[in-house]
Amino acid sequence: MNEVHFQGIGMTSKRTRDRLINRLREQGIQNEKVLNVIRDTPRHIFIDEALSHRAYEDTALPIGFNQTISQPYIVARMTELLLEDGPRQNVLEVGTGSGYQTAILAQLVGQVFSVERIRGLQEKARKRMQQLRLRNVMFRHTDGGMGWPDKGPFDGIMVTAAPENVPQELLDQLAVGGVLVIPVGDGQGQVLMKIRRVAEDQYERKVLEPVRFVPLLAGVIR
Repeated sequence: MNEVHFQGIGMTSKRTRDRLINRLREQGIQNEKVLNVIRDTPRHIFIDEALSHRAYEDTALPIGFNQTISQPYIVARMTELLLEDGPRQNVLEVGTGSGYQTAILAQLVGQVFSVERIRGLQEKARKRMQQLRLRNVMFRHTDGGMGWPDKGPFDGIMVTAAPENVPQELLDQLAVGGVLVIPVGDGQGQVLMKIRRVAEDQYERKVLEPVRFVPLLAGVIR
């Protein structure tokens, strides 16, 4: 991606981005492709201008509708987990949000199918993909827990909001050999999980680390 138009000064400068990448390395992120894409993707265009000076801090930030843009560490960690067993061609993202995670995925996988229940967020994300000239993303306004069965099976699924339990609909849309990265839990606590479909009716589950996400809710907001 040509980032000339998105290089900022001060808090959006290359030096500021490099500091973020160094911090992610210190926290254990090792995939250089993931780190390079995060460095080159202008996170400041995904948040309100009033918060742009905080865009390259390793923190979640509000984006309206009681939603947040995930902290860069979580974006990097979940992306690294999705890719650690090999490249992914057909990826479902549940919860477009600001579109930041969508943009990271779009630069690392073949095709992204992103679903979002809040139309206002989805429309902003669509414009940002156009701004970044990322043409391998399809959007759908729908209940995230249902996924996008018409476009499956997927060799990767990433969920950016936490259900209390893993939705069976998403497991069903995972291809054999595919990986689902998902936060699971409730207000008492959530954990990040990686689930691999090893056979038609067999899944390997790994619990990785505590996380904090907004809940995965049913229904849509127009």
